[in-house]
Amino acid sequence: MSICPRCQRPLEGDETYICCAGVELRWRCNECHKVSEGFAFPYGMCPHCKGKLQLLDRGPIANDKAMDAVRKAFEIELGGHAFYERASRDAVDPVLRDLFSRFAAMESEHMQTLCKRYHAEMPTAAEDFQLDRAAIFAGIDRKPDDPSNLFQIAIAFEQRAVDFFSREGEQAPAGSIARELYKELAAEEREHVDLLTTEHRRWEAGKPGIL
Repeated sequence: MSICPRCQRPLEGDETYICCAGVELRWRCNECHKVSEGFAFPYGMCPHCKGKLQLLDRGPIANDKAMDAVRKAFEIELGGHAFYERASRDAVDPVLRDLFSRFAAMESEHMQTLCKRYHAEMPTAAEDFQLDRAAIFAGIDRKPDDPSNLFQIAIAFEQRAVDFFSREGEQAPAGSIARELYKELAAEEREHVDLLTTEHRRWEAGKPGIL
């Protein structure tokens, strides 16, 4: 079995890969100006005030477009996992609690796959994540008293992820690692949109979910 020359982890097959092991980045919030350290944060938002983070000390490794693709993937997967986990705790409807718990598990599996494939450490999820962060990212007004609003937010931010990964994939150089990664991620998020849309319709009709 081949070994990664950078982090000494085993490699699977002969496909090209990106090693993100040990990458620690520093960020400054454009709103509260606090500095945070970490590889990725949910939706790229400040963990203190939900402002937009600006990357600091951008070294040669962090400049790599493929590395950026992995980091942005983690931002969205972290945001999705945090949203579904919080939604599963806050939902009054037991059907929604179970559904969003399953989606949280799916996002966790996706992050574990990214960690294994790109030798990254699992970023720490925010324990105090609020649902309005996902609403801000998705561009949907938060309505705490409307259970259907959770579906609307989830579908909107999954669709935004599809649009983002599709757009970035088209702009990445043909045959590059980043291009292939973006295509894979867009396909996964597109599947999530379809699944959530179906689950929403079945929930509104009082039918059991398909998950």
